[in-house]
Amino acid sequence: MATPEQAGSVLSLERRMDLLRQLNQEVGGCSRCGLCETRHSTVPGEGSGENGLMIVGEGPGADEDEQGRPFVGRAGQLLSQILQAAGIDRSRSWITNVVKCRPPKNRTPQIEEVLACQDWLEAQLILLQPKVIVSMGNTPTKWFLHSSMGITKLRGQWFSWRGVDLMPMFHPSYLLREDSRSVGSPKYLTWQDIQNVKKRLDEVGGGS
Repeated sequence: MATPEQAGSVLSLERRMDLLRQLNQEVGGCSRCGLCETRHSTVPGEGSGENGLMIVGEGPGADEDEQGRPFVGRAGQLLSQILQAAGIDRSRSWITNVVKCRPPKNRTPQIEEVLACQDWLEAQLILLQPKVIVSMGNTPTKWFLHSSMGITKLRGQWFSWRGVDLMPMFHPSYLLREDSRSVGSPKYLTWQDIQNVKKRLDEVGGGS
């Protein structure tokens, strides 16, 4: 697993991707919690992170477990549409989940599973050194902020996590269940949020 010393303050894109590939291989052999017994694939994450954006969801679903890639099912397709509409290049972001294996029946990850998996997320954060983090849904938001408040109250606000700008947002799977686009609806609010994320990325020099 990569350490801060290995990562250094600045990494070339080529070196960072090499270290991420090594980390992904380590994740592939993980047996730290019971999710390893039911998974088809580990889903470490994907993208380059070169635009400074890191998106963290809850856990892989069935499609992600099958393909070994994050956010490739219906929720992932919606996420891609949201990013594209806001002018954010998904491939230049880093997209991952708090837990790297699918929880059975897509249930919410249990606290012991999150704790067992958190070293992998920490290592990714060290390597990528994001300028902006988006936490999608309750599970990653609670991990970052240690707050008992739900995503409905926290979304759309900027927080500082170890000096990095972080914004909680609704998970796209929730948006799939909410058809309304009227003012104040989850989809409307998400569009406001992602535009603010794009603006902040531009301000900190992350680009698209």
